[in-house]
Amino acid sequence: MDSKKRVRQIVVGSLAVVIPVVALAMFQRPGLNRQAVTTQAPQPAPTATPTEAIGVLEQRIKSGNIKLEYEDGTGYLRSLLNTLNIPVSSQAFVFGRNSFQLDLISPSMPRAVYFNDDVYVGFVQGGQYIEIASIDPKVGPVFFTLEQEGGARPVFVKETSNCLVCHDSAGNGIPRLLVLSTIPDAMGTAMGETVYSTTDQSPMKERFGGWYVTGTHGDQRHMGNVFAPQRARAIPDVKTYIERMDMGAGANVIDLKGRFDTKPYLSAHSDIVAQMVLAHQTHVHNLISRAAHMYNEAITGRRPPDEMKRVIENNSEPIVQAMLFSGAQPLTAPIAGTTGFAAEFTAAGRRDSQGRSLKDLDLGKRLFKYPMSYLIYTDSFNNMPVPVKEYVNRRFREILTGEDTTKDYAHLSASDRQAIAEILKETQE
Repeated sequence: MDSKKRVRQIVVGSLAVVIPVVALAMFQRPGLNRQAVTTQAPQPAPTATPTEAIGVLEQRIKSGNIKLEYEDGTGYLRSLLNTLNIPVSSQAFVFGRNSFQLDLISPSMPRAVYFNDDVYVGFVQGGQYIEIASIDPKVGPVFFTLEQEGGARPVFVKETSNCLVCHDSAGNGIPRLLVLSTIPDAMGTAMGETVYSTTDQSPMKERFGGWYVTGTHGDQRHMGNVFAPQRARAIPDVKTYIERMDMGAGANVIDLKGRFDTKPYLSAHSDIVAQMVLAHQTHVHNLISRAAHMYNEAITGRRPPDEMKRVIENNSEPIVQAMLFSGAQPLTAPIAGTTGFAAEFTAAGRRDSQGRSLKDLDLGKRLFKYPMSYLIYTDSFNNMPVPVKEYVNRRFREILTGEDTTKDYAHLSASDRQAIAEILKETQE
């Protein structure tokens, strides 16, 4: 995405509404008439064999092959994460009030978000539901809720129109994941109209607004761990207020004690490395989903060949750029998290005969040691429409062999390109 487009202004009626979080849930409250929302996005056609993680899990639960355990306080959360192989160390605390369970979210009681390569899980302390986004290989994010009710067989409810109030805020029928940043007030309500969409291209100073962040990052500054001590409506000039806020107060935080009670959560941390990986991953997932939807729409509309070519190129090149970290902001100081996330994430990577992996982290000058996204191994990448996948793979070959020398990929040294090509040759199935 062009850096000039990072700032989005979202205005509903006379209220400026911003969503400063990974939005993994509906923006409506339970009990609202679901027929009142008409926005729809393509959902996976019913099949005998589910292709995304929650559908597969639900089949295993129904067959009796697996059972989710219920715990006091966190309900099914720990068991769900273990079953889906989602590390607790991926936990990120979000205190912006965006979930349909928004009345339970604030800086003193944030929502916790967890993820692996294919699934995102949101937990609200005291909430009725666990919120889930699962990446379907064909259509992108599919949204579910799991009611926190012990004693009964857990049931995953697929959400469509309700979730898309937030997840299709662009209004184009394409579901997406949101990692956004702004400054909230003491209740978690966003202040002002400015919100930054977080990707690898985002400067550090624009990241993490509305999030708690644990870890060290030197003299780099971000928007995390801070909020206005009063309500937004009590501040006459929000823009000036935000400009004068001391962002240093949220820098290099390694302990969240004193900011809120962390005991009810699975971990006391909100790891900076996990959050940077999360921003990369959601952006690539969104681009893959968009390319598939735009291609399928063009096929359905029987677009002429020259127009089809433009659709493929216009929606595939951004995938190439994002997966090769084109335009990614360099780190100006080393970063380090406060959990075992970095080690767990790296250990899960596929390795070549030299022990190298696309999940190897750098954390000194850039996020990854080898700047090619590990999402190249996922079902969502491998199940892109054939012309889209062919375009992306052709561009990868041109860039990694040095045939493409354009400025978009000038950040890739000859040794980077060679290492990535060698890793892929040995690790791609």
